[in-house]
Amino acid sequence: MSEICDGKSRGSIHSGLCVDIIQKQDQRSGKKTRGVVSEILTGSSFHPHGIKVRLKDGTVGRVCTIIQEETFSLNQAQD
Repeated sequence: MSEICDGKSRGSIHSGLCVDIIQKQDQRSGKKTRGVVSEILTGSSFHPHGIKVRLKDGTVGRVCTIIQEETFSLNQAQD
C-alpha cells in the first residue's frame, strides 16, 4: 500500500481516514494497528511522535502512517 504522509501534522488527519497507529503499549515493539479515525485527540497542530487519535473500534494511539484513501476504499470493496 502507498503512504501519503507520516501523521505528525493535525491538518493531514480527519475523521474517516484510514491510518496505521502505534498504541502506547506497542511503542517499544513498533507494532502497528490499522483502522479508521473516529476522533482526533491531539489539540496542537503538530506532534513529533504523531497525532493521537481514537479509531472507530475505540483503540487510541499515535498516527505513524496515513494510508491513501483510494487504496483503502478499493480494498474495502473487495472484502
